[in-house]
Amino acid sequence: MDTDSAARLAPEEVGRHLGVDVQSGLSLLEVSVRQGLVPPNELEKEEEDPLYKRYLEQFKDPLILLLLGSAVLSLLIKQYDDAVSIFMAVTIVATVAFVQEYRSEQSLQALTTLLPPHATCFRGGKASDVMARELVPGDVVLVKSGDRIPADCRLVQAADLFVDESSLTGEGHAREKVTAALGAVASGDGRLEGAGPVSHGHRAIPLAECKNMVFMGTLACGGHAKAIVVATGMKTEFGKTFEDMKDIESRRTPLQMKMDELGKQLSLLSFGIIGVIALVGVLQGKKLLDMFNIGVSLAVAAIPEGLPICVTVTLALGVMRMAKRNAIVKRLPAVEALGCATVICADKTGTLTRNKMTVKEVFVLSEEEVLAVGGVGYDPAGEFTVCGRGVTPQSCPAVASLLEAACLCNNAALGDAAAGGARVSSADPVAADDAATRGQPTEICLLVAAQKFGVPDPRPTHERIHEVAFSSSRKKMEVRCLDSAGKETCYVKGSVEAVLINCTTCQVQRGSAAAEMGETERRRVLDVANALGSKGRRVMAVACGTRADSLFFCGLVGIMDPPRASAIKFAERMQACSTRMCMITGDAEDTAVAVASAVGFFDPSHHRTLSGAEIESMSTSELEVFVHEVGVFYRTSPRHKLSIVKALQGIGEVVVMTGDGVNDAPALKAADIGVAMGISGSDVAKEAADMILMDDDIATITAAIEEGKAIFYNIKNFLTFQLSTALAALSIVAIATCMGFKCPINAMQILWINIIMDGPPAQSLGVEPVHGAIVKRPPRKAGDPVISTRLMWRVVTSGCLIVVGTLWVFSLGMTQNGVLSRSMEPTRRDRTMTFTTFVMFDMFNALCCRSADKIVPQMDMFANKAFIYSAGGSLVGQMLVVYVPWLQQIFQTEALSLNDLAFIVFVASSMVALDTARKVLFPDRQGEAPVWAGSALTRSLGREKLSMA
Repeated sequence: MDTDSAARLAPEEVGRHLGVDVQSGLSLLEVSVRQGLVPPNELEKEEEDPLYKRYLEQFKDPLILLLLGSAVLSLLIKQYDDAVSIFMAVTIVATVAFVQEYRSEQSLQALTTLLPPHATCFRGGKASDVMARELVPGDVVLVKSGDRIPADCRLVQAADLFVDESSLTGEGHAREKVTAALGAVASGDGRLEGAGPVSHGHRAIPLAECKNMVFMGTLACGGHAKAIVVATGMKTEFGKTFEDMKDIESRRTPLQMKMDELGKQLSLLSFGIIGVIALVGVLQGKKLLDMFNIGVSLAVAAIPEGLPICVTVTLALGVMRMAKRNAIVKRLPAVEALGCATVICADKTGTLTRNKMTVKEVFVLSEEEVLAVGGVGYDPAGEFTVCGRGVTPQSCPAVASLLEAACLCNNAALGDAAAGGARVSSADPVAADDAATRGQPTEICLLVAAQKFGVPDPRPTHERIHEVAFSSSRKKMEVRCLDSAGKETCYVKGSVEAVLINCTTCQVQRGSAAAEMGETERRRVLDVANALGSKGRRVMAVACGTRADSLFFCGLVGIMDPPRASAIKFAERMQACSTRMCMITGDAEDTAVAVASAVGFFDPSHHRTLSGAEIESMSTSELEVFVHEVGVFYRTSPRHKLSIVKALQGIGEVVVMTGDGVNDAPALKAADIGVAMGISGSDVAKEAADMILMDDDIATITAAIEEGKAIFYNIKNFLTFQLSTALAALSIVAIATCMGFKCPINAMQILWINIIMDGPPAQSLGVEPVHGAIVKRPPRKAGDPVISTRLMWRVVTSGCLIVVGTLWVFSLGMTQNGVLSRSMEPTRRDRTMTFTTFVMFDMFNALCCRSADKIVPQMDMFANKAFIYSAGGSLVGQMLVVYVPWLQQIFQTEALSLNDLAFIVFVASSMVALDTARKVLFPDRQGEAPVWAGSALTRSLGREKLSMA
């Protein structure tokens, strides 16, 4: 049965529909028959490709295919050295990418599973423990506190059952469950209206309103129940969400798209070079085959085969650095993609908040002001203050009485033995600070507040003789206790309206006796409750007395799930680099707005809110019109989240989606970068995400975003070096060929230049430390080209200087009696001088390419040790090629004098002069300071909210 049909029917009708006696369950024979008709109760995972196929997948990149084509052409024209170097480069790229992705997958295998392995089931009239995967529709299961729900079930009996459905619905608090049929359709605000059509795409009853259903993967955190299994495996709500996620195609990152574009551009460049050289040669009367060979050689030289190595190695090193900072990156390009993220869609519960309810305010009528409570989560450290001064049980006994009553009307337990609670298994997810903490978060926080105020748990000295559990209809919990003197007292806590109606007395002044509670006092209590509610607090009233209909009003407590301190800092950093944040949650508007405001990215005067019901009523184009103004999306379902992500992408945003629940999985996969929580996250969310935060700290994304910006910045610097050197090498050979000169550099010397151009000195540019102004820049646009106008200006000017300087040195040796001779054969010294000049230009060019905006004297020479070692090694290698006899034979070189070397260094150092003039006269303005988004007023308000939070 689907969820809507089961929720509308009475338990007996569901039992008849599924052919089961709700008392005795299915017979063993019937179970066997049904197991043959329905798949096992587990998610259908796609078969993984064998390792060799996954390795070959790495070769599908357009730039890799272009390189392989170049290698094949090199083999055809017998340029084996080029072919070997290209094949080695491609193999390195594929291997590094495959190994890193494989290591990430291995790390993920250690994460826990969401589907419970066992369930208690009635079969043939007997309760037995069965594997959860063996459940079938119609099975009758027992659920108790602490259990994971094994399948989608319709409740038959429920006793004080509360279920945490945050992983599926996004709501931050446990929901009470009932057994009555829901015969009406729930509207967007939760009220029940007339019946209406049911469809999977537009659910008539939202999951959060299905109070008589429990869903696979959610957690029972209080009470017990009996339920009929109505759906298993992929037919569950969990399974449908997983199916939606599988149907979503992963988006390519901006860098991947730009590398594809670059590959196409280089292909066109290669064919253009071959065509031009062949045409010029034919016009000069040379053989077509000879000119074709020269054209292919130059085309191969023009393709920077070191680029994919640099990109892959740089991303892999970034992934390794992120792993040390508690982030597992599943796909290499995801790190760089974070650098151009423009919007971060954050889930509230557990991501922006601690997922630990905390008492923040206490109000008693005997005090003129509301008392503030310090501390966060379940940490007992914190102080009670009023108007800035501390309050103690001795100075304010009314607060002590309030907290004592709240402890007595309470079923939670803290880890401290003095709390009087039994110790439980550490598997309980609410036991964040102590394995023995258990119970409803709202009740745990009351015990913690009492500890903060110095009120010992009174339950060990009281005997509970009666309890009326909280219910959605009564909206309050009531207990009767006997103290050590045998006095019987009734303690009540619940909603303000439900408790206040039975309150007849109160204490209006400190130290005074109980007095009648009049309209003035009632109005004051309601005003305070409304004020706390407007701040997003859950307000609870506490009372006590000898009779349940004539109570003494103790006071109010304001409870909230506090934001993480790291989330506040994260929001501040995102504002500083002009990345927008918004919240997507299943909670109510007031709660969501309060958290977003406290974190610091929501201002009512500049942002708007949007509900899931409003999203349902909008078309995609209508949602795209409003989505850029929205700071908080509330009361959302999984499909709403997916619509929001697609709407943001539709207006050109690069979207980061964070989340931990099953409900987040489709949006995580659809987003440009999906980020899941490693501790609290569900398996489905982790599988859908590109990055997993192992410490559940959203602030880890800050480092990833900065890493992404730095990676792209270094890739552009590397590309500047590669293209300028390639342009110079190509131009030198092409100019000499077209002008009829003998080639200034022989084949082995060109191979050595390629090793330097694509080798360690070039690769070391990918790990250059980046200064703070770069990482604080606004996100780059996903459509911005990798090869920008500024980059091409750097490439062309550097390339031209290398060509002019190298050919000038070459021409000095080819001049006789002041006349340049074309027919003259270059000597070993001529080629050695030309070769060494090119290499020295290469080294100075690499030095200048370490930064796009800093001149050489401003650079920290020792910041990038990899560059120092690699450049030093290349220079040593060049000296060996020039001076070692057996290498002289291979490279056709001869020893140069010190004067020759000094002259070459002087000529090549002109690259530093050119670079200095270029950066001084045409500075990169973007690198000087971050560009802020929004008006000065918006920024001022944002900083004010952050300081208040």
